[in-house]
Amino acid sequence: MPIDLFSKTPLPDALPKDMQKAVYELKKSSSQEECLKRAYEILISKYQGKRLKTFTRIFDVFETDAQALWDRKGFMHCTNINYLMRVLLVKSGFFCENDIRLQWAQIWLVSPHQYLKIKAGEKWIDVDVWAHDFGIEFGDKAHGFR
Repeated sequence: MPIDLFSKTPLPDALPKDMQKAVYELKKSSSQEECLKRAYEILISKYQGKRLKTFTRIFDVFETDAQALWDRKGFMHCTNINYLMRVLLVKSGFFCENDIRLQWAQIWLVSPHQYLKIKAGEKWIDVDVWAHDFGIEFGDKAHGFR
């Protein structure tokens, strides 16, 4: 079953050592929003979305091992990136699963795309790590032709 495609995949009990180090750094944040921005920066430095690879590497969406996902660099499917974001945020202690919503948009007419809506304080923030390389900044999401 693909990660987070139809519902939230359960988070792992144990984390890869390098991922645990990232969570430890996130725990030093002073607020939910700071933690969220730091997690976003961690993920955009490691992963990006690519239009063509979304189709040519479709079977990557079935990877469910946190270690295998964390060890990757470069292209990753939106659902896989969002799973890693959920892991970082919940394990940081600043967020619970109810603070994170899976959202869907249609992009480029033919491609379903997932992003996250995350509650930080009293506001909900759109988070789309996958679309960062397409000019979509923190607080926005890909949709339509952008």
